[in-house]
Amino acid sequence: MSTISSTDPAISEPRNMELSEFWQHFRHRHVQIGDIKLHYVEGGSGKPLLLIPGWPQSWYAWRYVMPALVAAGRRVIALDPRGLGDSDKPAHGYDLATVAKDLHCFVEHLGLLSDGPLDVAGHDVGAWIGYAWAADWPDDIGRLALYDAALPGITPAGPGGSPSEEVNVRTWHFGFNRLTDLPELLVQGREKLYLDWLFTSKMLNRSAITPADLDEYTRVFSAPGAARAGFDYYRALFNEGGIAQNRERGTRQLSIPLLAWGASGGVGNVLLDTLKSIAGEVSGGTIDACGHYIPEEAPGIVTEQLTTFFVG
Repeated sequence: MSTISSTDPAISEPRNMELSEFWQHFRHRHVQIGDIKLHYVEGGSGKPLLLIPGWPQSWYAWRYVMPALVAAGRRVIALDPRGLGDSDKPAHGYDLATVAKDLHCFVEHLGLLSDGPLDVAGHDVGAWIGYAWAADWPDDIGRLALYDAALPGITPAGPGGSPSEEVNVRTWHFGFNRLTDLPELLVQGREKLYLDWLFTSKMLNRSAITPADLDEYTRVFSAPGAARAGFDYYRALFNEGGIAQNRERGTRQLSIPLLAWGASGGVGNVLLDTLKSIAGEVSGGTIDACGHYIPEEAPGIVTEQLTTFFVG
């Protein structure tokens, strides 16, 4: 267990690439997987590395990290899972088993396993997905890095009673998002206000998501069916069946190396401690002076961590 600070001057922050330069190295792609079309952004060459974003975001959450990973000699693929970003938003299929199968079929379709298991990183809901994928399809992933998430059904529940104000700000949406229809009714037409509040309340580095970035996240979150699809991730997991499904995954020890980093303004060491109970080779800790949106608040740290971890 260790702690690293997002304000460490020795960690360079790769934020300087303009989007016009970014698109000289990366391309939008779509691929049909069964009944849905998945969107991803790809660049570079070499051994593939797959990045999974969380809610309410998209591949775009990894934009600061991707160029440095390409410069390190990797083929980088940032995927929008079903319901997120510019991928299709079907009416059903947001349980983790279905989404993990999507990713298994995606990498098989693209031939990404031809040289062996993949390197994968996930943040937030992307960490839920990455973990479920590794547990359900153990031959697909060789090394897995997860950022700032608890694993429902596996991470021990907190103490009962009213949460502190700090905890409530970070977690209130877990109950809200599960409600039937009400979140869509309240958020429709107010998507930008809703996202701005979420990002602002959970960031420590307030410059990490700019007004232009908020516009991009609002664009994809306002698309037809997008809000419902995002909320459905919570509805599908936070019920008796979803929790039981994840709890069963926790009975299968993972044999691959795992990297687990939380934020001081997020889950801290909770993710690391959780993974130590279900895997034999786990490293990580807490990124200090950092909020929940680690790939954007501390991209230099994330880049260094991933390039080091995925070399072994």
